[in-house]
Amino acid sequence: MLYYLSQLLKEYDIPGMGMLPYVSFRSLMALIFSLVISMWAGEYFIKYMRRKNHIEEARNPEIDPYGVQKRGVPSMGGVVIVFAVLVPSLLFGKLTNVYMLLLLGTIVFFGALGFLDDKIKLGGNKDGLSPRYKMLGQLVFGLIVGLTLWLSPQAVVRENVTQEIGDKEVVYHKSEARKSTVTTVPFFKNNNIDYYELFSFIDNGKVKRACGWIFFVLFTTFVITAVSNGANLNDGMDGMCAGNSAIIGTTLGILAYVSGHIQFASYLNVMYIPGTEEVVVFLCAFVGALVGFLWYNAYPAKVFMGDTGSLAIGGVIAVTAVIIHKELLIPIMCGIFLMESISVILQVSYAKKGNARGEKWRIFKRAPFHDHYRHKMEPGVKYILKKPSGLLLESMITTRFWIVTILLAAITIITLKIR
Repeated sequence: MLYYLSQLLKEYDIPGMGMLPYVSFRSLMALIFSLVISMWAGEYFIKYMRRKNHIEEARNPEIDPYGVQKRGVPSMGGVVIVFAVLVPSLLFGKLTNVYMLLLLGTIVFFGALGFLDDKIKLGGNKDGLSPRYKMLGQLVFGLIVGLTLWLSPQAVVRENVTQEIGDKEVVYHKSEARKSTVTTVPFFKNNNIDYYELFSFIDNGKVKRACGWIFFVLFTTFVITAVSNGANLNDGMDGMCAGNSAIIGTTLGILAYVSGHIQFASYLNVMYIPGTEEVVVFLCAFVGALVGFLWYNAYPAKVFMGDTGSLAIGGVIAVTAVIIHKELLIPIMCGIFLMESISVILQVSYAKKGNARGEKWRIFKRAPFHDHYRHKMEPGVKYILKKPSGLLLESMITTRFWIVTILLAAITIITLKIR
């Protein structure tokens, strides 16, 4: 909004208006605004939720190993995150950019889906929104994102080409921008692959290209569903999901900036994606909102984000990765989310096998994986993973998960040069 205002007022030589066209200035302003808004709105939100008695009892001494009680803590704090992202994005973003519009739609849709789930839980139904309807919403929006990127004339890439000059390989970018289902594959010299190449057994070129786009749309839907659920599972300790997601958001911001800068893209031999500078503006607002939310969500939490926040966070991360054609980096970058999801799947599957034999089998002491470190082994249960024998403080578990996410973020970025 302010960007377009600066374009109208630039001829009047108003001080500061000349800074707004620069993505670096708008991104930093979005970061500052979202951080301040999140911290300011958080306090009022907590007071409002307590006044309305919209509170959650996270645990009691019977299940917490250190007897830490968290009673009367408001939930649905994701409302603050969504609000703190939307305001600076609308102020400093280009609202005609398809990527900005997609990300705004993502955080609103998934925030609303999570809000509905949290509202049902506060109404007395602890199960919340039916998993069937929640999954349906994720799948439908995934299809919308995939089809938008397929059909929008703005969603184009300029792929890299190399030419040997002497002993060196010089990277260029094709002058024409084109629609493409190409994506980045880590750790390979020729690190781009086009999804339509998976259908090389089809002789008809048009049919093969169509199959590539259909696969892209379906894979996009899968990625969005998987990551949003992974973030939801990771939201089980104070500051856990917010801290991990802020690190992942920063990583995506770096990748988006590189992809949207033709010189950097050429130097790092990655595809150039025009328009992704607006993704950087949005992600700065995203990271600022998460860091500001940590002011109240860090241990011991004064507010929980609920599904309103965790689903919105996962949706934004997944859609951003798809936009910048880095969705195959998600298993590395979001390794914590992946581990949480796999731990639940393994735990449930192994427990069913034990139940079939009339025994109690478990792989972890609890699932998702972060709960394994703060619970004791139950008598009469056969465990595969028994260590650590002692229990860890929640703040220590959260901090260690942050450290692992930082390590994975560094590995994700370095894959741009390791091939």
